[in-house]
Parts: sequence; structure tokens; C-alpha cells
Amino acid sequence: MSKIISQIKTFFKETDKILLFLCMLVSAFGVLMVTSATRSSSSENLLSRDARVMLLAVAAGIVIALIISAIDYNFIVRLWPVIAFVCIVLMVLLFFIGTGPDSRSDVKTWLMLGNTSLYFQPSELVKIGFIITFSFHLDAVRDNINSLKNVILLCLHGAVPTVLVTASGDMGSALIFIIIFGVMMFAAGLYLRYFVLALALIAAAAPIVWKYVFTSIQKDRFYALIYPEEYPDIIYQQQQGLKALKAGGLFGQGLFKGTVYVPESRNDMIFTVIGEELGLIGCFAVLLLFCFIIIRILKIGKNAKDGTVSLICSGVASMIGAQVIVNVGMCLQLLPVIGITLPFLSAGGSSNLCIYISVGLILSLRRFSAEKDIVNFKLKNISTPFN
Repeated sequence: MSKIISQIKTFFKETDKILLFLCMLVSAFGVLMVTSATRSSSSENLLSRDARVMLLAVAAGIVIALIISAIDYNFIVRLWPVIAFVCIVLMVLLFFIGTGPDSRSDVKTWLMLGNTSLYFQPSELVKIGFIITFSFHLDAVRDNINSLKNVILLCLHGAVPTVLVTASGDMGSALIFIIIFGVMMFAAGLYLRYFVLALALIAAAAPIVWKYVFTSIQKDRFYALIYPEEYPDIIYQQQQGLKALKAGGLFGQGLFKGTVYVPESRNDMIFTVIGEELGLIGCFAVLLLFCFIIIRILKIGKNAKDGTVSLICSGVASMIGAQVIVNVGMCLQLLPVIGITLPFLSAGGSSNLCIYISVGLILSLRRFSAEKDIVNFKLKNISTPFN
């Protein structure tokens, strides 16, 4: 029994409690804000259905994160062929049995879980799978990463999930994949000239992508930012979001006292609820917490001697950072609405469960890449000429 207790103590001693606490703190705040955003529909229950689903996803996510943290990340990384296969299968399934919002027949981003009313968004899990497989690929060619052959193969690797999520209609996730890809390539030491070339190719391909890849709805969302008066229905959500943020002022109107109606406030626009009820101070505090989480993850990668660890950390940090920037940009009407949730804060089982899978992976990196304490021991009954 004492041995088990000792193992448990060692397990929690080696767990990055600061990172886990920061994530749990933001999640608890997220449940609170989702409860506030849906309070009108939760008169019979303390928590609305959205808040309950989120709370269950966070609780399950924390348990899964702790389990993953006990598994050596080297074993997880070595499973990259299985991870890649599962991710591709999940994305391909969307084209056969996937579903999307009723207003978007061109979108297939969710898988229905049996006969329940619950849905799972594979792209959330595929982001983590991509970070794992891509970090393995990058580390394998790190010494010769700038050869043209390796650059082309790495670009093909990054193109697979990006093309699949784009074909499913999830342009938001496609953008996140591109950002993760770019950051991890930079972290691996790719020459700057390749990034300049990539930007030139993107600029050249932009008209083609605009004409043949973007749907009319996606184009209208860009137009609405420039000509809001001509697209009142499309820009309405963002205008209401800005109205809520302005109403909050510096200190906000108070928790549970928001009055501005913002469509999808519990999901993509949860940042506007924070702004209205807790003001600019509340928004700044949330962004500061995100900075602490990202810095903590990057610090784990910096202190590790294993190249794979630093690459995975840069991938997870860029995933969280990119989603925060894009989501807040949407709420501030600086970017079009492209369906990106705010990590740890937006309602939704898929996003909250999967973000903790990535946290569990980081905890595993921290546990198994950290230098162990020196164990003091004595040798007895050893005979030597120097006795």
C-alpha cells in the first residue's frame, strides 16, 4: 500500500501542476460564462444543456489528460502511422456520414454519435494528430530540412489535413492547420527564403482560390466586413458582438447582467459575453491567462533536449494561439466569421475534450523529458583492493 501511495505522490510531483491549474482555471471560467450566455434557457436547471455538456467534456478531458500524461510520449510518437490512419479515416467519413448546420448544406464538419443528439468534430482531434505526425517527420529530417526534396515532402504532409478540412467546408480549421504548419516549420529551422517563396505563391494563388475554392457564403462574409450596410444579415452577429463589447466598457455590466443579444454567444462569440459582463478588464485578464498557458508550453519545449518535444510544444502553442487570435479577430469584426472556437472557453464537447488531449500530451512531454533527480544509494558488502 505504501508503494502505491509513493507512486501516486511521484506521479503528481512530476505533473506540471502550474499548466494544469491554468487550463482548469480558464475552463472553470468558461463554464461560468457559458452559463451566463445561456441563462435564459436554464430557468429549471442551474446549468443549461450547453454548460452541462461543456462541464462533462472538461471533466472527462482532465481525466484523459492525466492518463495520457502517464504514457511516455516516445511511445505515443512511435504510433504515428496509426494516428495518421485514424485521422484520415475520420476526415473521409465526413464526406459519407458527416453533417453540418441546417443553413449550410455545403458543410460536413460533424459526426453524429449514434442515436444521441451529440456531435463530434473530427478536425479538432486531427489537429493534435497532425502535430504528432508532423513533429516526427520534422525531427526525422531536421539535419537536412532545407533540401528541396524534404521541403516538398513536408508541404505534402501539411497539405493532406488542410485539403481534407477545406473540402469538408471547414475553412476556419484549414487556416489553423496552415498556421500550425508554418510555425512548426519555422521552429524546425527552415530557411527564411522558403517562407518568402510561400508568401509569393499564396499571393499568386489567391485569385484562383477565391474563385474556385471559396463558396458564395464565404465570399459574402469577406464582403460584409468591407460593405456592412449591403450585407446586414451576415454582419449582424459581429455587429451585435461589437455592441456588447462597447456596452461593457472598462469594468463591465456585471456577471449575469448582460443584455445585448449576440447569436452563438455561447460558442464562437463567447468573448463578447466576457466583454459585456466583465468589461475590458475581464477581456485582458482572459488574454493574459492564454499568454501564461502558451509561455508555459513553450518553456517546456525550450527546456527539453529532445527535438520532438520542442516541435510538439511549438505546434500545440501555435494551435492555441492561432485560435485565440482568429476568434478574437472575429469578435472585433476584424476577420470574417469562420467557425473557430475560443479554447477552453467556448461551449462544445469536441473542442473542450480535444484541447485537454493536447494538454495531456504536453504533460507527458514534461514528465518524461525532464531530468530526473539523482538517487542517492550506498553499496554494501563490496570487496575492492582499496578497502
